[in-house]
Amino acid sequence: METSLFIEYVKKYFKAVSHGVIEKLNGTTKQLTYLHKTMLRKEYSVSGKWESLTVNGSMVSADYVAMDSSLPLKSRDSIGKASGDIPKIGMELSLNERELTDLDTMVATQEAESAIVAKLFRDTPRVIGGVLERNEASFLMGLSTGLTVVEDDKNTGTGIRLDFKYPTENKFGVPVLFSNPASKPLTVINERILSKASADGNGVFKIMIDRATFANIAKSDEAKDLYASNVGNYSDTNRPTPNLTKLNTAVQDEYGYVFEIVDRSVVIEKNGNRSTYKPWAVGAIVAVSAEIVGTLTYAKLAEQNHPVEGVQYETVDDYILVSKYRQNKPSLSEYTSSQARVVPVIAETVYLMDSLTIQS
Repeated sequence: METSLFIEYVKKYFKAVSHGVIEKLNGTTKQLTYLHKTMLRKEYSVSGKWESLTVNGSMVSADYVAMDSSLPLKSRDSIGKASGDIPKIGMELSLNERELTDLDTMVATQEAESAIVAKLFRDTPRVIGGVLERNEASFLMGLSTGLTVVEDDKNTGTGIRLDFKYPTENKFGVPVLFSNPASKPLTVINERILSKASADGNGVFKIMIDRATFANIAKSDEAKDLYASNVGNYSDTNRPTPNLTKLNTAVQDEYGYVFEIVDRSVVIEKNGNRSTYKPWAVGAIVAVSAEIVGTLTYAKLAEQNHPVEGVQYETVDDYILVSKYRQNKPSLSEYTSSQARVVPVIAETVYLMDSLTIQS
C-alpha cells in the first residue's frame, strides 16, 4: 500500500469529510433512518466479545423493618446469558486509472477545489454508510426475531448467527390471523403482551410493527370500533379505517402505547449484483418497555494498533476505521475502505408476537 496520489487533499480534507458523514446522518437532513443509532447505546468491549444478559425477574420493593431487626432475604433473579465474538465487517471502493487521470487533469487545469474534493472523496460516505446499513439490518432482524442471521446470500464472506435468547414466555402467537377482520388484534395484544409485561413489572410504551401487519390491525372491526368511539362518531354504517396517527391516538388513550411502523429496506451487493431486502421479520409485533433496548458493542481492530505505512486513517463514530491509499493490484487504483468490529446486541426485555403463527 502506498500514499494517496493526492495526499495534499487527503491531509486537508479527509478528516472533515469522514466525520462530516456522521454529523449529517445525525442531523435533521438525513435521508435514511437508523433506529440502531437511537435505540442502542455504544459500548466498547475490551475482550472483543459481545454479551447479552437477560434478567428473568422484576424490581422488588424493599421492606420497612424495625430498628435492630434483621433484613428479609429476597430471592435473586435468574440471569440468562448469551455471548460471542464481535464479528468484523467492512468494504472498499476504488477510483480506477481513468478516474485518476481525470483528477490529474482537474488539478492541472486548476478546476475548483470543491469539484476535485467531491470526486476524490465520493466513496467516503459510501463506505461509512455501508457499515451503518449492515448495523441497521442486523439490529432490525435481531429485534424482530431474537436472532441475527447473516447468510451467505446476503454477505460476501462468512455468514454469522447471533442468538439473543428471548425467553420463551415472552414470545407469543395469535389465536386468529389478523387478516381476519373479526380477529380482535388489540384485545390479543392486551391479553398476551401487555398482561405479561405488567406481570413482569414493565410498561409497554411502543409496539413496532411492519406496514402490512399494521394495515391488517387497522382494518379490523375492533380497531374501527375503537377509533369511532374515540372520536365520538360511532355508527355501524360509518366506521372508517383509521390511519396510523388516528389509531395511535385511540390506542394510546385506551392502552397506553403507540404503534411504530418499521418499513426499512437495505441494499446488498454480492458478486457485482445488487438486491434489496427488508430485514424486519414480516408479521413481527415487538413491544418494548425502554427507549434503549441494548448496545452497539464494538472492539478495536488490529489495524488500529498496527497501522500500515502509507495509509491515511480516520476513526469515525468511535468504531469505524476509514482508510485511504493507492495500490497497484493489478492496475493503479485509489482505494477508500471501511472496517469495524461491531454488532448490535439486544439486552433489554422484549415481548415478541408472531402474527402469522396460530397459537390457541
